Amino acid sequence: MVDLAGEDFHEEQVPRLGGADRQTVIQRRLAHRYRDTRLAAAVSLGQTTGERRNERLLLTSFTNADQILPWLDALTEAGAKLAGVFSVPLIAPALAARLGARSGRCFLVTANRAGLRQVYMDEGRLRFARLELANDLAPEALALFARSETLRLAQYLSTLRVLPRDGPPVQVVVVAPAGQREVFERTLVSDARLAFLTVDAGDALKAVGLRAMPDEALSEALYLQMAVRKPPKEQFASGEDRRAFVLWQLQRAVAGVGAAGFLGCALYAGATWLEAEGIRDLTAIQMQSARAASARYESITRTFPVTQTSTDNLRATVDEFTRMAKKTASPEIALAHVSRVLAEFPEFELDQITWSVGKLDAASTTRKPAATSTSVPAPEAAPGAGSKKPAVPTNLGELIEIAGRVNAARRSDYRAITREVERFADALRSDPAYHISRTKLPFDVSSDGTLTGDIGDSEGGEAPRFTIVLARRLP
Repeated sequence: MVDLAGEDFHEEQVPRLGGADRQTVIQRRLAHRYRDTRLAAAVSLGQTTGERRNERLLLTSFTNADQILPWLDALTEAGAKLAGVFSVPLIAPALAARLGARSGRCFLVTANRAGLRQVYMDEGRLRFARLELANDLAPEALALFARSETLRLAQYLSTLRVLPRDGPPVQVVVVAPAGQREVFERTLVSDARLAFLTVDAGDALKAVGLRAMPDEALSEALYLQMAVRKPPKEQFASGEDRRAFVLWQLQRAVAGVGAAGFLGCALYAGATWLEAEGIRDLTAIQMQSARAASARYESITRTFPVTQTSTDNLRATVDEFTRMAKKTASPEIALAHVSRVLAEFPEFELDQITWSVGKLDAASTTRKPAATSTSVPAPEAAPGAGSKKPAVPTNLGELIEIAGRVNAARRSDYRAITREVERFADALRSDPAYHISRTKLPFDVSSDGTLTGDIGDSEGGEAPRFTIVLARRLP
């Protein structure tokens, strides 16, 4: 960090650019302004607000850089890594923000070993700075000197139109040496032009996070602390002088990325190892369970009777039997349906119920030769007895042939008997799964108008018989 007199500050405007183009333009302006650009910097002051938006730059350098260049050469020969060359004015905005001046126009006045440092800032950006010799002054004299020099600097900046003549008072932050704050406050009285704010050196140290400083050091310790903790982006050293430091930063970054990658790989390897251990334990448990199940199976199979075939053949036979059993038709469902309907017609007496399975034609009105069938006598109550469960071929249906008599109506009243049989048939097909395949009524009328059928011999004879064939397509 350099704290020398003879600094140059010049404001210019450049086209609004970015990246390498901006750096090229800035280097041209610096080369045009200064003879030696090895120690030169450009501080951005924002953009203009006119029709053409340009970028405002503050070009700064030292009027006599020869007293600094030998230091840079010595550092290069010693192999030291140069992070940057900073001046006190470049670090002043960060220090002023720590002391409470974050916005607006502001002067920062500090007493350094090099002299009285005055820095003017506008909205936290450096605009101008000056260093005046002030050695071995008493506290009151130093305070009067700070006041007079600040007024002179304000008038000078007003002449340059950097500081407006009419406006509110400009804030002046003065860092008083330790124990001299009261002396400075009595001397630094605010007026219509300047508003003074005195900060004790001890409070300033706390503000920048510095616990203590050497006895012979003054306010330059504050700037050094800010240069270490929060260095500004702009600095005077060229890229060639900072090459070793940049390479060191890249090495640190590569080493950091490598360490982070190694740590990540180690964590992943640890997690994978734990997962593998868990899988290994689970595998051991499963193998132990498999051995126990195999031993239990062998103990069970030893009790089986001796057969002339293998266990696999027996297992296949059982599976095939189970598959055939799932496709076997049963008369229980159909007989239960007939039983529920018959309970609503007590006047019907059934002679026979024939259940069979066979292929149905397209209209399901005629029955083809049944694959299997069974006939059971129709008792008064609903039949619930089971029968054989023949295998059901594909696209088959079950047929229930119901034969019976009607006892409620008069034997000669064929209309009433026919109506009762039709009601019974309608009740049988009330379930959507069933439909009437064929109906044979006790009476029929031939094409020549002749009434034929079983109408009974007399009023006391046998009741007329009927036959209904009920069909249901198997799934």
